[in-house]
This record gives sequence, structure tokens and C-alpha cells, in this order.
Amino acid sequence: MPFPEIDPIAFAIGPIVIRWYALAYLAGIFLGVGYGMLLLKRKSLWVKGTPPMTPDELFDFTFWIVIGIIIGGRLGYVFFYDPLNFLANPASIIALWDGGMSFHGGMLGLMVAMIVYLWRKGANILSGLDLLACCATIGLFLGRVANFINAELYGSVTTMPWGVIFPGGGDLPRHPSQLYEGLLEGVVLFLVIRFFTHNLLALRKPGLVAGIFGIGYAASRIFVEFFRLPDSHIGYLAFDWLTMGMVLSLPILVGGIGLVAWSQSRRHA
Repeated sequence: MPFPEIDPIAFAIGPIVIRWYALAYLAGIFLGVGYGMLLLKRKSLWVKGTPPMTPDELFDFTFWIVIGIIIGGRLGYVFFYDPLNFLANPASIIALWDGGMSFHGGMLGLMVAMIVYLWRKGANILSGLDLLACCATIGLFLGRVANFINAELYGSVTTMPWGVIFPGGGDLPRHPSQLYEGLLEGVVLFLVIRFFTHNLLALRKPGLVAGIFGIGYAASRIFVEFFRLPDSHIGYLAFDWLTMGMVLSLPILVGGIGLVAWSQSRRHA
């Protein structure tokens, strides 16, 4: 099928250009915060009826969420995906308008911000990471939809009926791998986590939901990487199938398994 005619620019006010990608980031953050506030209000979901913060504290923490995602995402892309280019042109590191953000780096930046905040507050850090896991899937879904609108990060050539002929991707249909990721990492993982938090009361075991997120995200990302083309300046790392995305997802998978095992081994009130 042909690529839908969607302008990556949502609207412009004079010289100021607002792109769907930026709006997806903002919507993901604020919708995630809104969902997190709803979870925090339901104290019965949390261990000992004590959530890691209040809804108002989470709203105030939104600024640090934005900072953590932007700095972590950009530095993650710089160090993981194109270090030599940025080393030769260090001024380009701050050129966010040229693109280049890493989910793995953004997640790390967000986790660091949350850990520091809760450590200074004396709250349960693992419960804070569980909260992030509940909300992150919303941003993941919107971010991948924005990647599709930008006609970037598409997949290999396919004969499947839903293959898309992307601008810049040649005349042959390709896997819409952005939508695969959005479906798995966003919609499916959100529903799985929602089942665990509300039906199995998983938030009463700090670290369990964060572990489930880590396993679900890593497994989904590794699976989709088999259909998604790697960055052209990196290519495949080995075997004509191993990608940087797979390598960066492996520690998340191991960490997720570790958190699930840890949470299950502890006794909670």
C-alpha cells in the first residue's frame, strides 16, 4: 500500500515549526503522568497502601521527567549509535532539531531522575520504577506512531499485504516496523501490565511491574529488530541479523528477569 500523505509538520506559526514527533513526546509524557496520578490515588494497589509519591508530587516531577528523557535520550543516541560523528562535531550534540534520540538512553535518564528523587524523599525506589513502567507504554506507542509519520525506522522488503512503500525506501513495500513496535511495546504491553496491576495486585510486590515491563519491552524490541532495518551508518553488527537495538535490549531483559525474581522472593505485607 502507498504511504499515507501525512505531513510530519503538524502546524507552523511563522518561523516556528511544530512537528508531530515533538507533540508525540509531549502527549506521551502528560498522558503518562495523568495515568500515573490515577494509579497513585488508588492506595489499595500499593504495598502497605503506601504509593511512592502523591499525585501532586508526580505532577511536580513532570519537569524532571522531561529533562531526564531529553538528556538521556540524546546522550544515549550520541554514545550508542553515532559516537565518532559527534566526537568530530561536538556542537551537533545539542542539535535536537536534526533528530536522533535513543529510547534506551531516555529510559535510563528517566530512571536516574526517579531514583534520585525518591532516594532524597526516602520513598520506595522499586515502587517508583513500577510506576514508570505502568506509564511508559503510552509514550512508546505515540513515539512509534510519530516514527511512522516521519517515514523513518521502517523495515525490510516484504510481500505481506500490509507492506508500505515508504518515501526514501525505494519502490518496494516494506514492513511498517514502527507500527509493529507501537502495537507490541505500547498497546499489548500496556494491557499486560494493566492486568497485573489491577487483577493480580502486582504493585504490592515492588519491582515486579518494572521487571514485567523490562521483559516485555526487550522481547518485543528484539523480535521487531528482525524486521526493522538497522541505522544505515551502523548496519548489522554480526551474522547479518544482530543489531544495536538487540544488544541494548539484552541488559533490559536480564534486568527485568532479575527484578521479577527479586520481587517474588520477598515477603510483602
